[in-house]
Amino acid sequence: MLADRFCFPCALGKTGLTVNKREGDGATSILVTRPLYGFYRADREAKPRSRLAFRPLHRAMGWCDAPDHPSYNQLVRLPFSTSHEEMWRQDALYDLIVVLDINISVRKKGRGSALFMHVARPGYLPTEGCIALSKPDFRQLLTGLSPNTCIQIGR
Repeated sequence: MLADRFCFPCALGKTGLTVNKREGDGATSILVTRPLYGFYRADREAKPRSRLAFRPLHRAMGWCDAPDHPSYNQLVRLPFSTSHEEMWRQDALYDLIVVLDINISVRKKGRGSALFMHVARPGYLPTEGCIALSKPDFRQLLTGLSPNTCIQIGR
């Protein structure tokens, strides 16, 4: 990932890059997007220094990934009766999260959900379609991000 004068190693989707994102395909979208806001695990992390709005995660937070549900690709409260991702994870992947404007401002059924920037697995193992960075690199990147930052993925 290139950001200003910085170059950070990152992990992308397990099936590579795509211009035609589909729910569950494991690919990272090729596009230009922007960061919207973020979450952090207050029991593990301090609130990040960033111009993005950050709020603490809670155990009752989920993210709907059911394309036919009215809450598709949105934060939901758990328990939630349909398919969703749990935001409160046992691993460290969601200790820091930035929600990217991928299929959010203009939401289309089946075009992907829960497409975040988050903490990388050890060894930068591939993601389900997100962008993942080490915690130190992520924290450094966050100091320069704002809602007006353009993030180009691919190309």
